[in-house]
This record gives sequence, structure tokens and C-alpha cells, in this order.
Amino acid sequence: MHLSFEFFPPRTPEGLDKIVSVSQGLSKFKPDCMTVTFGAGGSTREKTLETILKLRVAANACPIAAHLSCIDSSQENILALCQRYLDLDINHLVCLRGDLPSGIGLAGGALSDGLKHANELVELIRENFPKENFEIAVAAYPEYHPQCLSPAQDFLNFKRKVQAGADLAYTQYFYNPDAYFYFLDQCQKHDINIPVIPGIMPILNFAQIARFSDACGAEIPRWIRKKLEKFGDSELELENLKDFGVEVVVKLCERLIQGGAPGLHFYTMNQQAATEKILDNLI
Repeated sequence: MHLSFEFFPPRTPEGLDKIVSVSQGLSKFKPDCMTVTFGAGGSTREKTLETILKLRVAANACPIAAHLSCIDSSQENILALCQRYLDLDINHLVCLRGDLPSGIGLAGGALSDGLKHANELVELIRENFPKENFEIAVAAYPEYHPQCLSPAQDFLNFKRKVQAGADLAYTQYFYNPDAYFYFLDQCQKHDINIPVIPGIMPILNFAQIARFSDACGAEIPRWIRKKLEKFGDSELELENLKDFGVEVVVKLCERLIQGGAPGLHFYTMNQQAATEKILDNLI
């Protein structure tokens, strides 16, 4: 079963030290990969590389995947960055369209060299590097991308990424397993055979998870939202919320694994405790 952990580049040296510590703690689960995100418009490009290099040393040589987006980056710069990764023996990429920098819309000319979608990014890399150089992961949206015009269009976008040469996919996080299994059914109908790894988001804070979910289109089932809303702000209540969150996500993971999911991809939020508790309860 595939297991991977996602981190985002920290802003401070102290934050980087924390990620190193978290990655070392989670290494006991022997992950297949750790991934490092790439900020809007490539805003964390150098920090992404710095974080990758630190994690590679700290995490017992676990493969590290670099997120790569095509927003606000020329084809020349993308290919140069890929070559830099290759020279450093970084052979795993997560190819995304990417978030737009704040205040810039698609109609505002934020995209360079005509690259507007993740499938074009995958095609660019496959056309310029031998396939064996990079394993490429892409994103999948069981509950649909919030900017997509229709569910049918959203799935077509995913299919284009697979046809462009993606090896596997990580989904947006979700708490409704039926959405994931329906997505797998659609993949089967369209002869899509790459592994689709469900994305798992631990519940650490109600305001945070509600904000993230509203932005990315991930549904929090009503019964979970109502439960989370009832927890207060005291230290004891916050701990009770986290315990409830662990219970909910453990049950979600169990159902996914029992239903044939090929693995789990954890959005760690650079935290160790919740992901560790979830996995401890699954083993």
C-alpha cells in the first residue's frame, strides 16, 4: 500500500527545523514518498528546493517529490527547474496548474508561454525528458474542482492529465468516501488505470478546516460539521476536538482501504501528532 506525506515550505529556519523533526518522526511508518508544495506563482520555489534537500537527508533517504506548477512560469524556467531536480537526483514530481497569485485572474495574463493547465505541464516534461527520468503525479478531485464548469468537464480535465503521461494521482482531501469510490468507477469506465491515492486531511481546528474546505470545494458532511461546531475554545475542548477528528479520519481510512484504495496521502500541515495517531490506529 502506498503511503505518502505532504509538507509545505516553512517561512522561517525554525519552521524548517520543525519539518525535519516531523519527517523523522513519521519516517517510522516507512512512507513511499514525501512531497513538498510549491507556492502560488512559484512564490516558494527556492524554499521548496531547500525543504526537499533537508527532508531527503532527514527522512532516511525516503524519495521526495517536488510540486511543480505552470502558473506564472515560462516553459524555459520550468524545464530548467526540472533539469535542476534531475541533476540533484530528485525524480518525483507532482504536476499542478497551481494557484493564481493574489489579485491575478486567468484573464489577466498571469500565464506564460500558453501553459494554462496541468496536462500541458505534464506534456511539456514528457516531451523534453525520457519517461524514466521522472515519476509524475497529478491531482484528482472526487468532489470536483471549485473552478470547474461541470463535473463532466472536471473529469475530462483529469483524463487529459493521464493521457499526457501521469503515473499516479493524489486526490483533494474529502470526508465522503462515496465520492472517491464513484470517481474510481468513472476511471474504470474511461479505461484509466493509474493508481488514484486518496488525500487525507487530519482535523486539527474547526475554523481552519472549514476555511480550507470552502476554498477547495471539499465537503464537510453535515454531521461532522455540527459536531465540530459544538467544541469550545478551552484546552480540554480543543483536545476533545482533535480526538474526535482522529476517530473520524481513522474510520474514513479504514473504509477506503477496505474498499480497495491503493494507499493514503496525508496532508500533514507540517504537524506530526494527528497523522501519527491516525496511522497508529490503523496498524
